[in-house]
Amino acid sequence: MSINDDCWVFAYGSLMWHADFPHAEARPAKLYGYHRALCLWSFDYRGTREKPGLVLGLDRGGSCRGMAFRIEAKDREAAMAHLMARETAKGEYHLRWLTLFVEGSPAPITGAAFVVNHANEHYAGPQSADAAARLVAQGHGRRGPCLDYLKNTVTHLKEMGIRDRALERVLKKVEPGA
Repeated sequence: MSINDDCWVFAYGSLMWHADFPHAEARPAKLYGYHRALCLWSFDYRGTREKPGLVLGLDRGGSCRGMAFRIEAKDREAAMAHLMARETAKGEYHLRWLTLFVEGSPAPITGAAFVVNHANEHYAGPQSADAAARLVAQGHGRRGPCLDYLKNTVTHLKEMGIRDRALERVLKKVEPGA
């Protein structure tokens, strides 16, 4: 891929509904080898050092349904610089070029994805539903309660026709009526 080519970015969490970068189109997509997980401590946005929250990362194993965004070549440099600043500022994520299966595309596409950095202090690792629920319930940071983040995520995923039973299970443990 050259700098003169359009590129694709895979989104699996808030980037799906808060795509704050220029893009020409968005399509449902699937990524194999990684899954959406509550696996990152939030010490700022959705928690504090004393009471961390838990937010999403793209972690190894399984598969993940999300959205692929096509960025035109003319916007690529600015969009990728913005995404790098947004997603990698604290080292929680690595940019990886992975194979995406994009709806309507006759062949797989290579696209950018931000996957968790296991060596970063924010990596919490796999959490049981009970442990994740405790962290979500306690987390409250600059961007508000961690529970709001989880509810918003589950709601938006459902609106996009994506069921994430693991996230739904955690939400039910924090808010039984959800």
